[in-house]
Amino acid sequence: MLCVRSTAIGRIAIEGDGDFITHLHLPSTTALLDGFTKRESPVVREAFRQLELYLDGKLREFDLPMRPEGTPFMKRVWEELLKVPYGTVTTYKELACAVGSPRACRAVGTANARNPIAIFIPCHRVINTGGRLGGYGGGLDLKRALLDLESRACNNPANG
Repeated sequence: MLCVRSTAIGRIAIEGDGDFITHLHLPSTTALLDGFTKRESPVVREAFRQLELYLDGKLREFDLPMRPEGTPFMKRVWEELLKVPYGTVTTYKELACAVGSPRACRAVGTANARNPIAIFIPCHRVINTGGRLGGYGGGLDLKRALLDLESRACNNPANG
């Protein structure tokens, strides 16, 4: 089931298989989904609810059943991404070390780029070793906006 909605960061599509979230399509790709009917399962509805809270700076950790499809290596990278705390960043090198493949920075980058559930699996929190943002499927402006949102929320004790 796929549902497209307007959010604070643009049109987002969330897809689920009934019990699990399987994809989150960022605004840069949702135009490709025009014409789909709105079919919203309870898990997709809950995903949008949590996404809106996150975008308002009121939710720091998602609690959603997710089932991303990928290779075993990609899944290890995505599991490590889930451990990166809200409001912080990690590097491709640190992620490669965390999955036990310290020389696999490019493979980690590829896994990051193929993350089918961006934001919920926070690939926006990965930067280059030199501190540059690096790529992001939703574009660097969106990546910067998500990191800024988390930083502001961390610096505002009323949120979270």
